[in-house]
Amino acid sequence: MWEIAADLSARRRGMWSPHRNMTSTEVFLKILETDPTYRENTEAWRSGKGLQKKCLAITSSVTPATLCCCILIILILVALNVVTLSVLLAVRSRETDLQVVYVTCPKGWIGFGNKCFYFSEDSENWTLSQISCTSVGAVLAQFETEEELNFLTRYKDIFDYWIGLSRESSHHAWKWTDNSKLNVPFVIQGTGECAYLTDSGVSSGKRYVIRKRICSKTNKYFCHHIDHESERT
Repeated sequence: MWEIAADLSARRRGMWSPHRNMTSTEVFLKILETDPTYRENTEAWRSGKGLQKKCLAITSSVTPATLCCCILIILILVALNVVTLSVLLAVRSRETDLQVVYVTCPKGWIGFGNKCFYFSEDSENWTLSQISCTSVGAVLAQFETEEELNFLTRYKDIFDYWIGLSRESSHHAWKWTDNSKLNVPFVIQGTGECAYLTDSGVSSGKRYVIRKRICSKTNKYFCHHIDHESERT
């Protein structure tokens, strides 16, 4: 009787709740279900669980043989990288430079660049001058750059010197004694068929005229390896 009266009293005061007969845990869960944030988190968890299932399904479709092949390929690539790195380190540790060393020109010859030049004391015509140069392993002076021409012009004395340019006539092109064409852009004065060096540049005359000669030959060289490792030790 007393409990009925208390219940009626609670109803009158607005304190009665339909959850009164539920346990505290059930009441707590009921309240959470009415919370919007809780509902959003629950839906997100359920969707994440679905994604997990999809990922597991995709992963389970990979066969053991395919997985082994992938692992084998990765191991091969790693091994190749290790071998390549080892080779590079070995080459660097034995690093060498190739240095070109030119041999000194013979006595009486003048060196310029990679060539040796000889200015004769005696005088001959152009044909005999070429023969004399050939007898010492050279040719009548041949130059490929304007710098070489300027060097010969500065070094020569007051005499004129035969050089290795000739042509069949004034209507033909100039050629060196090895039949290569003249590529140096300079003017050759005169109408002769053989060229010689003067104080003012290059001129031409008849091949039978007696003049001094300039012989030229490529300077010999050898390759020298510099071992940096031996230098460091």
